[in-house]
Amino acid sequence: MLLSHKTYRAPPNSGKVILGQSIPSLLDEACLRYPNSHALNQWIEGDWQSLSNQEFHTATQEVALGLLSLQLNKGEQVALLMHSDINFCIADMGSLLAGLVNVPIDLTQTIEHILFILRHAEVKALFIANLELLYQVVPYLHKAPDLKMVIVADVPSDWCVKRQQLTCQQSSNEQINTLKNEIEEIPSNLCLFIPEFHSQELLDNLFSELPQCIKLFSLEEIRRIGQTLNSENNQQLCSLLGANDLATLIYIPGITGEPQGVMLTHENLSANALAMFTGIPNLKVGAQEIVLSFLPLTHVFARVLLYGHINYGHSVYFSNPNQVTKHLREIRPTIFATVPLFLEKIYSKILEQGSKTTQKLKLNWHSFHEQRLANSEGVKTKKLKLLSPLSYSILNWAFNFAQKYELGQKQQLRHTLMLQLANRLVFSQWRAVFGGRLRYLICGGAALKAEIANLFAAGGMRILQGYGLTETSSALACNRGKFNRAGTVGVAIAGVEIAIAQDREILTRSPYITQGYYKNPDATQQLIDSDGWLHTGDLGEFTSEGFLKITGLKKSRFKLSTGKYVTPLPIESKLKASSLVANAVAVGSERKFCAMLIFPNLDALQSYALSIGISQEDTVTRRRGDAVTGNFLVSSSPLIPKGDSEFPLSPRPNVPASLPQWSPEVLLKHPCIIALYQALVDEANCHLPYWSTVKRFQLINASLTVENGMLTPNQQVNRTKVAQVFAQEIEAIYKDKERRGRHGDGETQGRGDREIDIFSCPVIPTVSCPAFAKSLNS
Repeated sequence: MLLSHKTYRAPPNSGKVILGQSIPSLLDEACLRYPNSHALNQWIEGDWQSLSNQEFHTATQEVALGLLSLQLNKGEQVALLMHSDINFCIADMGSLLAGLVNVPIDLTQTIEHILFILRHAEVKALFIANLELLYQVVPYLHKAPDLKMVIVADVPSDWCVKRQQLTCQQSSNEQINTLKNEIEEIPSNLCLFIPEFHSQELLDNLFSELPQCIKLFSLEEIRRIGQTLNSENNQQLCSLLGANDLATLIYIPGITGEPQGVMLTHENLSANALAMFTGIPNLKVGAQEIVLSFLPLTHVFARVLLYGHINYGHSVYFSNPNQVTKHLREIRPTIFATVPLFLEKIYSKILEQGSKTTQKLKLNWHSFHEQRLANSEGVKTKKLKLLSPLSYSILNWAFNFAQKYELGQKQQLRHTLMLQLANRLVFSQWRAVFGGRLRYLICGGAALKAEIANLFAAGGMRILQGYGLTETSSALACNRGKFNRAGTVGVAIAGVEIAIAQDREILTRSPYITQGYYKNPDATQQLIDSDGWLHTGDLGEFTSEGFLKITGLKKSRFKLSTGKYVTPLPIESKLKASSLVANAVAVGSERKFCAMLIFPNLDALQSYALSIGISQEDTVTRRRGDAVTGNFLVSSSPLIPKGDSEFPLSPRPNVPASLPQWSPEVLLKHPCIIALYQALVDEANCHLPYWSTVKRFQLINASLTVENGMLTPNQQVNRTKVAQVFAQEIEAIYKDKERRGRHGDGETQGRGDREIDIFSCPVIPTVSCPAFAKSLNS
């Protein structure tokens, strides 16, 4: 039920609703209206290589016809395990033009999740970026029974040799030379060799089916096949597409951790892109706008933006997280889309550099005065000007002024003049980080702090912060033009309705919302109610001006500031399976990484401490270089107790039968206890993508109960209450400071500066996480 009957929609003249278009039709329009010889650009071997939108159009037609000629039928699924580059664009648009449903897979997924997606979506063809990625997944492809072919996008010059090695266990030199001589022929009868089939695991299973024949092609070969077909086939491609046809399945973490596929149609994606772009004031077309793209195209946010850029004929330059800072200065884009974490890093550097420069100016100025007193000639006048108190004052004044700026508030004439002055003296240097000509700085994927939005706006870079879900085809609200307020996610885009439920959950309806979750009608029914309202799982409110603010979470799943989803329940359940853990609560919404609050079972922990002979004298701090003595006998038995099992560690010799009980405060700070819980966390992290793993944790002496409000009556964790009560502990986890001890990113307590002496603790068996349970090495 709605909190009120008021429904919020887009303000007048802030975007258009354009329905009935397929995604390939967006490219068709661009080729006719805004031909661009540098539509798509990629850094290859030390230079930017370009593709015109007409060449891109031709390439997608070739891929579409090539796929259909290989017995792929309209509506069947093809997966994209690729980098975010031109090849992704060609595979994406080509498969869509063929009427296929593509399934982009995040390169940071674990191999077992990739296999789940291939099976669940019944994928028939797999586009893969290169041979390095193929080598990682090929031993497991027998677990994808519907897979018919693999298409490698980027192949080496000796591709025919590599293919022979991948399709046959052994090949004679004569066979290889034959392939070299007949390189123009595309072999279609070679099956991918799967070494895993010969593993003991499958040999033991005598009733397992033989793996199917998986054919192997390069992307270039698929295009060559398409080139042989006549132009009549090209004209028929678009006519076969319907706007309401399913275009893509985007898999996101489900509540239980198992991926679930979000179904989106051509119209969902195309209409969302057009609603966003028509709502951006003064957005130019063609090569007048230069775009730098580094976000993963496997995510709906970057992908829908790309469709908009394609339709508007913009020049898109593809970068990556390792080179984006360099490419910003080189390309000098007019449009740049990012996630909050990137802006947080820039913001932190501004703060850090301002502080360092201030201190340096102060020290140099004092040094100058000392030299002038000692030497009547002093220093050069030029150095005096650069290091004068005036320089320090200007920098300090500009920075303080920027921090006080409030986006959307009318400025008095005096403040406007001051802003212009600060802009010339200081803020232009900030903009230079982004190339100096940025017109639109788009931010999405997670919430952005208000102080960052205000500071960037003062510096002449107004951030277009938006909000949306994969299930809403990206944006449902966005700050833009005069409708821009810090600390909010803006106003609804054209075609979107937003309402607030009685429990403060954000609800939305629009032509852009998903058809549901693939093969999961129960989850779909929970997502979309009988009145068509999609339940976002986020809590929010509207300001008096009609701007949407995100105030919290109703669902357990949350997003990091990187835009990645974290599903807490699976890893919390793994930790709670140990008798040493009474409760565990994952935190990290809008933060850089996932962390965990662990509430130990103190009775079990006291027993463990006694069993391994920890005494009060073990709390003495050992500094680096101190002598190390072995206090514990090493046991080959597992250290981590499960359920009601006994603790198998051998106690210290000559330990009294009865030791005094530890105080919880002291016990939870003991390095051996911290190491024990680190081992538990390491084990729980297995089978998770690296960005979803727990990087740090905090041991807390407290209980979660219904009486104190931290458990609901049905024994579920009240995450909002926990976050409020332990806000200080959570904040301590995320403080950027030097972390000591052997745990690295897994450092736990953040209290004191004691180093963990690994030689004074029992040997903790290393948890072996199999290769298929880890993220790809991309």
